[in-house]
Amino acid sequence: MKRPLLALACVLLPACALFRPYPKPAWAPASEAAQVQFPRFDPPEKGRRTLEGPMLRAIQLALDDFLPWDVQPHAGATAREQCLYRRDSFDTTAAPGPDGVMFVRFTVRDGVCDAHGPPILDMGATYAVDTRLWRILAVQR
Repeated sequence: MKRPLLALACVLLPACALFRPYPKPAWAPASEAAQVQFPRFDPPEKGRRTLEGPMLRAIQLALDDFLPWDVQPHAGATAREQCLYRRDSFDTTAAPGPDGVMFVRFTVRDGVCDAHGPPILDMGATYAVDTRLWRILAVQR
């Protein structure tokens, strides 16, 4: 009885290495955090945005498919390719659609990766996200 369990453990334990936990956010040291002064949020000031919960969740779901957190540039990637693997290289636009659908679009930020080559004109994707069952319905690239 012990031998089959041991064999099973030997097979399954290496497979566990394939599953990486979602990374926890980095925190600044306490000395740096103590210097932060939080703004008042009422009344709204220029540049502030409020994302309703369903919109934020739809954006996160689409982003996790478009550019998963654990994807890294391939070995020998150019500076431009490395730029396109960074989530902050993309702008996001979201709009509610009919029947519980949220449309989420990712586009390369103007000029962000241009220092490494000609302007990028067609890179990104638009997702249709079902906000009732929290699944991706379709993607247009």
